[in-house]
Amino acid sequence: MAASKLKLPDPPPKAKGIDAAMEQDHVAAAAGKKGGWGFVQFFFVLSVVLCVLLYAPRVFVLDRYGGGIIDIASSAFTAPADSSSSQPQRTSSSSSGVQPQQPHHHVVAGNASDDAGGDKNNHGRRRRRPAAAVLDNQVHSPCSSMRDHTICCDRSSVHTDVCFMAGDVRTDAATLSLLLYQKKSPNATSSSEERVRPYPRKWEDYIMRKVPEVRLRPVEEDEEAAAARRCDVRHEDPLLVMSAGGYTGNLFHAFNDGFLPTWITAQHLRRRVVLGVLSYNPWWAGMFSEVIAGLSDHPVVDLLHDTRTHCFPGAIVGTRFHGILIVDPDRLRDGKTVVDFHQMLADAYEGHLKGSRRRRRRRDDNNAQGWGTRVIENQAAVARLATSVGFDVEVLDTAAGLPLSAWYASLSACDALVGVHGADLTKFLFLRPAGRASLVQIAPLGVSPIARECFAAPSQRMGVVYEQYEVGAAESSLALRYAPGDAVLADPEAAKRAGGWPFVSRVYLGGQNVSLDLGRFRETLGRLHAHALRQR
Repeated sequence: MAASKLKLPDPPPKAKGIDAAMEQDHVAAAAGKKGGWGFVQFFFVLSVVLCVLLYAPRVFVLDRYGGGIIDIASSAFTAPADSSSSQPQRTSSSSSGVQPQQPHHHVVAGNASDDAGGDKNNHGRRRRRPAAAVLDNQVHSPCSSMRDHTICCDRSSVHTDVCFMAGDVRTDAATLSLLLYQKKSPNATSSSEERVRPYPRKWEDYIMRKVPEVRLRPVEEDEEAAAARRCDVRHEDPLLVMSAGGYTGNLFHAFNDGFLPTWITAQHLRRRVVLGVLSYNPWWAGMFSEVIAGLSDHPVVDLLHDTRTHCFPGAIVGTRFHGILIVDPDRLRDGKTVVDFHQMLADAYEGHLKGSRRRRRRRDDNNAQGWGTRVIENQAAVARLATSVGFDVEVLDTAAGLPLSAWYASLSACDALVGVHGADLTKFLFLRPAGRASLVQIAPLGVSPIARECFAAPSQRMGVVYEQYEVGAAESSLALRYAPGDAVLADPEAAKRAGGWPFVSRVYLGGQNVSLDLGRFRETLGRLHAHALRQR
């Protein structure tokens, strides 16, 4: 392999105008020495030094709760919400650092009013509150111009509803409500109550009925009532409400319906968001602990069982959905892609693996998977075939109960992943992006359109080289159960139209294994190996 020689670029030539100006300065300085200007220059330099001493701390020292925050990337400026000088008490969910800076025209989380005289700290001085955080990162959102102390919902998607609450938001576990407090005013326009089931399959009535409904309620009150309000846990960052229920016991749905939409909705907050989870359970929290930590810096709040009153400077209820395992950069203000989601996963799992044994890099690694039904019955022969082509082969059994961190360690080091269509192929998200790894999905008889819809476009958007191996009737175990002329084997599309989804689920997805034609599959493996060598 040819080595690449790297070289720093030559510095750009100096502009003639700058050279001329510097030369004029030298001439002027020389003239000053001759003409008696040294006394004036002394006072000029003294004034500059005094200005630096007086004002430099205000410009360069960014107090976490005071002063504005200048974002060099956007050149935008956010004014402080409160100009007082004392710092608020830390809450159990606060984290270090300043709020991410965003332009003013986005939806922001307003500053929450304090409870029971909470505007003051223990010394009687007023607290400084952190700058407001941007809530809505979606392009052309109908809620992009909402005012503070209001509720706005975007129900334009067939997949999901997303609502935003800007202002003082507090939980009410007894009624599964989020209360948005507003001061009584004769001229104020009050928001109306909204209800949301925060799960991105709103077109599917069966599963949506199992997702708890969250009430978003505006509450008007006077100053006396505001002073009497209680806040058990105060959070500096906004809330995002998601569901760990629905179909998320399945790995595909855990990412497609849960983590990817949550990341799309809140990634611009840079983990400065508190996840409020419905249908929370320890299994979910344990299995996906690294992913959850990659989404939020804070402990999860179990909204159904935590009876304390949690207070937030804003809330997002529901998550955006761009398509099956897809991130559409044209719909995000910051243009992020699924490669950025992969990077979040890489950061989370690499952090978990740091300090443990370093994973062994394989020259080439083909992973053949089998699980439940739709297994490769001649898996051992397929593994030997892959070895003869030139791969180092590791067979990963999904029934072994390996943690996702172990899957990440193995798959992020391999060149190709081979598996029969199923939820575990969602682990393609662990592969190296940008053309450095390949995915071969084996599509059983009658499953081809479903298989392609689930994994073809998503993997290609991540830059993973995708191939789909179509199983023929002779390679399917269904050939042992049906006659050669039966529509199940001869015309799967007609059989599926006649039988409907229950038939597809029972026969093609739930009742079929495969035995690959080694001669035909060798061609697929040969292309994978050639691509892997080119990447080396």
